[in-house]
Amino acid sequence: MIYLAYLIIAAGVVIFSVKASDYVDLLDKKTSLSGAFIGGIMLSAVTSLPELFTSISATVLLHQPGLCLGNILGSDLFNMAMLSFFLLLFTRTFGKAALSSSHRVVTLFVLACYVLLILDWRGIFQFHILSVSLTSVCIIILYIFGVKHMSSDNSGAEEQEEDTSPLTVRQIAVRFVAVSIGIVVLSIIITYITDDISVRLNLGQGMAGALFLGIATSLPEAASTATLLRMGNADIAFGNIVGSNIFNLVIMAVVDILYSGNVYHFSDPQTVTLLLCGAVALPTMWVMMKFRNRWTKIVCPVLILACYGVFLFA
Repeated sequence: MIYLAYLIIAAGVVIFSVKASDYVDLLDKKTSLSGAFIGGIMLSAVTSLPELFTSISATVLLHQPGLCLGNILGSDLFNMAMLSFFLLLFTRTFGKAALSSSHRVVTLFVLACYVLLILDWRGIFQFHILSVSLTSVCIIILYIFGVKHMSSDNSGAEEQEEDTSPLTVRQIAVRFVAVSIGIVVLSIIITYITDDISVRLNLGQGMAGALFLGIATSLPEAASTATLLRMGNADIAFGNIVGSNIFNLVIMAVVDILYSGNVYHFSDPQTVTLLLCGAVALPTMWVMMKFRNRWTKIVCPVLILACYGVFLFA
């Protein structure tokens, strides 16, 4: 029964997240706000709301920091693996797309965050300001620089589609807030269900967080990425994944600020495997975006999928 409940709640998270993305798209068409800001930053933040509240619930309410770390690292790796899978299906779309240069810059910022986490895991970079890890401070600073690059980059801008929705800006905003509240509530519930499943199956917190939390909270990104690539818009598909990955790391930094204990909890070997696999997948994705030739369009996605396979079967 608990597994059925998990599937139902996960489906609810996906439905609410997709609706939230639709409302963000309508705001883009009906307001004068920057399309890069709404699509590359706001959309990724909305689809990352499940990660935000499941991580806060797992750490602050359940006192399970391992679930939080597994959730964030698992979501990032799953995002890259899922994007790679769809790129193999839509190779021609990827080859013809004009990708914004900020995607590569932000990917390097995410990689820098992973390097900091590896140094923290090895005990080399474990400094604190009061009770907040310096790793968290650095991650937030890197995110700010990432937002700056994404906001000012118009290299992947496309013509605005005609607005055909009868909804007003106020109606869209109200509905956006409503579905966001739904995401928050369901995300908290799924955290408790995941904790119960991990106990029943005797899973480590890293594996439980990456599989049950990480995949469930990444389903919105998966649905939007598949749709965008099918529509031929690889630029926004990449932007959503790259933006979600760096926003997920900021979530971990925020949780560190809220939590009185140590969020960067690497006692579970599966969490360490997640960290190292992500650190390998990130430069591979950068190469895939920078050098789009006949080989990298196939080899790089396969290598990223292999990284996720290593985590699953290591």
